[in-house]
Amino acid sequence: MSGRRVDAKVVLLGQEGVGKSSLVERCAHGRFRAGPYQNTIGAAFVAKVMTVGDQTVTLGIWDTAGSERYEAMSRIYYRGARAAVVCYDLTDSGSFQRAKFWVNELQNCEEGCRIYLCGTKSDLLEEDRRKRGVDFHDVQDYVDEIKADHFETSSKTGQSVDELFQKVAEDYVNFSAFQVMTEDKGVNLGQRNSPYFYSCCHH
Repeated sequence: MSGRRVDAKVVLLGQEGVGKSSLVERCAHGRFRAGPYQNTIGAAFVAKVMTVGDQTVTLGIWDTAGSERYEAMSRIYYRGARAAVVCYDLTDSGSFQRAKFWVNELQNCEEGCRIYLCGTKSDLLEEDRRKRGVDFHDVQDYVDEIKADHFETSSKTGQSVDELFQKVAEDYVNFSAFQVMTEDKGVNLGQRNSPYFYSCCHH
């Protein structure tokens, strides 16, 4: 298995304007583009190559539209995803409620999908702590409840963005390794048959 190349489907979900496209831009290209951004229609796709130990993992990242009118379309893109980064704006309590909506959707429709809750625009809090619109302890309680990982990020400064996607890649590798260990029980969990497998050529 040394050096094996694998691909994992990752979907970004969240309210329009929370900064999903900026997060992808920082992750994939290491840069921040000051707006205005065009609203995503449907979904945009990027591939990000990550290294976990001796393995290379290509994350196929789908940046979905945040507008409610594209809600049904977003369901198409998160189908089969094994990781979801659900974003909310740290300065906007309404966006956190919307994030909870997407978490419920995933729990009901994609039980095998690991959830990573991502608070965006942390740089705005550095400028003025009073801008925080979502209580940190409320978020932690919720994260504990849904058994998710939580990151507070800034696409502008790069804070915790690499750490977030590195964790996604590491979890993919670790859980895939766990599946391989169960093969001696007669369960066929080879890479291509595993629900974790995703081919970037499908985009």
